[in-house]
Amino acid sequence: MSETKFKFEDLKVYQKALDFVDFTYKVSSGFPKTERYALSHPFTRAAVFVALNITEGSGHTNALFNRFFLQVAKLH
Repeated sequence: MSETKFKFEDLKVYQKALDFVDFTYKVSSGFPKTERYALSHPFTRAAVFVALNITEGSGHTNALFNRFFLQVAKLH
């Protein structure tokens, strides 16, 4: 059975965003438990948000929407 592959999966920026997600989870796992929600949760959520905006933007055929989501990803 072949796997479905989406065009955003080939983007270097998306691959780097996934690497950054892994990095943030690795780093935040070393934070004290008292900082779990105050510091590590927003840190990891922001990293995931970047990758999600890249995927969302690549799903639009309209270049304006695509650019918008990439700009949002860049801001985080």
